[in-house]
Amino acid sequence: MTDTDSHIGWQFDTHYTQLPEPFYTRIDPVPVQNPQLVMLNHALADTLGLTLNNVPDASLAQLFAGNRLPQAASPLAQAYAGHQFGHFSMLGDGRAHLLGEHRTPQGERVDIQLKGSGRTPYARRGDGRAALGPMLREYIISEAMHALGVPTTRSLAVVTTGEIVLRETALPGAVLTRVAASHVRVGTFEYAAQLQDITALQALADYAIARHFPHLAESTEPYADLLETVMDRQITLVTHWLRIGFIHGVMNTDNMAISGETIDYGPCAFMDAYDPATVFSSIDRGGRYAYANQPHIAGWNLARLAEALLPLLHPDQTQAIKQAEEILGQFNSRFQTNWLGMMRCKLGLLSDEPEDAPLIGELLQWMQKNGADYTNTFRALSMGEANEEDPEFAEWHTRWQKRLSGNPKPQHEAYAKMLRTNPAIIPRNHQVEKALRAAENDGDFSVFNALVETLATPYDTPASSAYTTPPKPEERVYQTFCGT
Repeated sequence: MTDTDSHIGWQFDTHYTQLPEPFYTRIDPVPVQNPQLVMLNHALADTLGLTLNNVPDASLAQLFAGNRLPQAASPLAQAYAGHQFGHFSMLGDGRAHLLGEHRTPQGERVDIQLKGSGRTPYARRGDGRAALGPMLREYIISEAMHALGVPTTRSLAVVTTGEIVLRETALPGAVLTRVAASHVRVGTFEYAAQLQDITALQALADYAIARHFPHLAESTEPYADLLETVMDRQITLVTHWLRIGFIHGVMNTDNMAISGETIDYGPCAFMDAYDPATVFSSIDRGGRYAYANQPHIAGWNLARLAEALLPLLHPDQTQAIKQAEEILGQFNSRFQTNWLGMMRCKLGLLSDEPEDAPLIGELLQWMQKNGADYTNTFRALSMGEANEEDPEFAEWHTRWQKRLSGNPKPQHEAYAKMLRTNPAIIPRNHQVEKALRAAENDGDFSVFNALVETLATPYDTPASSAYTTPPKPEERVYQTFCGT
């Protein structure tokens, strides 16, 4: 692929390899038999400064399968650890290869990673491959999240491999190209702490600061500020998830990016009927990562980050623990403030009033009791529509209207805010599954492409009500799977 590198526009400038060697293993992707390009994100390619329009699909398939590498790429698999459902494990990229850090025309540095690209030393008993369905799921959900305004990794391409992967059944294989602000995770810091090498730990922290938070380099306490900044990023991220009814499904510390992006779309799903206890993941039997539990888990994960950073916070462990506790002690109040601000936006409340919290809480209680669709309820309110047939809701609606009349700005501005906050369209689970089945089982991507196109403008009312209609009982998806 080297003869087209200059035309494509790759600008690799990888700094991760300056970290100590225990953080990664240099290794090339494992070639596949017969790669075929099935999805290419032209809009993202343009943002990255890549010119792909004149490159034949066959050449792009070779590139995005990992069969041919850009000239300046330096493939590696990253090492990290993680608490998986509360249990610590030493992990790493078992089926992913980081090609390198690409410089965009805007001067941003992003990771270009292949997922499903073959075994690495961290694969344990895995085959290093990925099935088509889960890679398409990540493509559709990550791009939908971007359109919804949620910080997220993104998907540049999907290729089929011409090979079969064995899971519960034989499935077509695929490779996803993922673009991320970085792949540094809480679990990367846990891994560094396990090395018991403070020099390596500090090198990782300095890399994270330089990569994501360069303003902290001048701080007198950069590592304490790093913890606090990551905490604020996670508060913002999880608040976004709750805004749109998203359930990550597997909030292990190795799936929590320091950048504050959503990463690793495994058994994720979107809530239809509002219920704070909603769980979709087939492996989350105890509800650890239920919809309403996500803020608590974010706080728990941040505590693991704080533990890893203790040697950098203060040479005296008692003082380091005290400093970490002071920072983490602000999590609940900061989250509550952020969440309340988000809910005010969903209801068009343009000022802070004491009655807002109970007003919001009563609506959510009514929604839960009546099985109201989360997305459609808030969208209907944004459109000035109301279900006056229900006396309890009608009473709440009257009080909400009275509260809106007390806004410091005109009513139309409140509704405009709501329309920008409450999407008309989300990737509803039954529609996603329908699109994946058609693509994976029949090689029919028309359903998938139509859904991707619709999800690109989630705040616009779609021409077809099929994308906003909740699932029928027989269409409901009760479980999602990680696809690993």
